[in-house]
Amino acid sequence: MSDFTIWDIVRNLLLATRWTVVLSLAAFVGGGVLGAILLFLRIGKRRLLRNFVKYYVELFQGTPLLMQLFLAFFGLGLFGIDVPAWVAAGAALTLWTAAFLTEIWRGCVESIARGQWEASSSLAMGYVQQMRHVILPQALRVAIPPTVGFLVQVIKGTAVTSIIGFVELSKAGTEVTNATFEPFTVYGIVALIYFAMCWPLSKASQSLERRLNVAHRNQ
Repeated sequence: MSDFTIWDIVRNLLLATRWTVVLSLAAFVGGGVLGAILLFLRIGKRRLLRNFVKYYVELFQGTPLLMQLFLAFFGLGLFGIDVPAWVAAGAALTLWTAAFLTEIWRGCVESIARGQWEASSSLAMGYVQQMRHVILPQALRVAIPPTVGFLVQVIKGTAVTSIIGFVELSKAGTEVTNATFEPFTVYGIVALIYFAMCWPLSKASQSLERRLNVAHRNQ
């Protein structure tokens, strides 16, 4: 019989949950900043930059996140550079997040009716003014629900980082299971913690989508 109480298990898992939250937020914020930069390059007028972003997105969307983590963690090791697990995890997740957010936001920008571009052009607005005053405010409203929804995918994606030794919630679950020999209890609690983090975000995304759609119809 295990000497660990339920509270011992929960406490250790909650301590590891902090790193899941930190990694998720770092990847989401970093990926959002990089994604915004890539978005402007993707919808810009320079063909070379548009193609660069296009291939970047295809690369990160078309390859497994696990492989990207391995490359980030072991790749520099080939040159004698030791990369800490948390650095590799943060870098890989940030680049992965940026690729998906770029494509989500590009779709939102392109969903704005062409007439909005033409109307703003008739007012002698330049490209930057069009984006700032006409296109982006409308695209932002469309982008909020899928962006919040994608944060759920980022949180769940952090579980893959356990494979390179980063101790987040799923890795801690494995370690606690090895110590307690109670896999059903431990992984049941891990699942509940993930659910507690992801379910409110999913509901918030759905609620935002309904509210914004209603507001759009009432205009």
